[in-house]
Amino acid sequence: MNPIIRNILAIVAGVVVGSVVNMGIITVSGSIIPPPDGADVTTTEGLQASMHLFQPKHFIFPFLAHALGTFAGAYLAALVAASHKMKFALGIGMFFLAGGIASIFMLPSPTWYTVVDLVGAYFPMAYLAGKLATLRSHTVNQGRVA
Repeated sequence: MNPIIRNILAIVAGVVVGSVVNMGIITVSGSIIPPPDGADVTTTEGLQASMHLFQPKHFIFPFLAHALGTFAGAYLAALVAASHKMKFALGIGMFFLAGGIASIFMLPSPTWYTVVDLVGAYFPMAYLAGKLATLRSHTVNQGRVA
């Protein structure tokens, strides 16, 4: 396959898969840790109005959604990319970081969560995914040569 097409496919697949993982985790989160009584979590306005009711436990799944969505997307992008695998993984991390920053402006959260989310969920997961995908690709290529 043409490397340029493969790299474009890597970006698209990374964004799509990362988004699906993120939304999947957010979708099931309310059934595992129910939202606070009286909180409307179905709309942005409802979340804004009830954010003061949220306890630290209510931020576990949003963090996991951001971290695991970024990891899944970055890992897939790095696997699919024809070259510069780490750059593609970090690019996916940057894409999701931009989404996280936008989310902060749309839906203000406690400062501690904002810091933990922005510092821990995006670039560290993208870097880890890039390292693992690069290691996997190297191992697979070693196996073919041997």
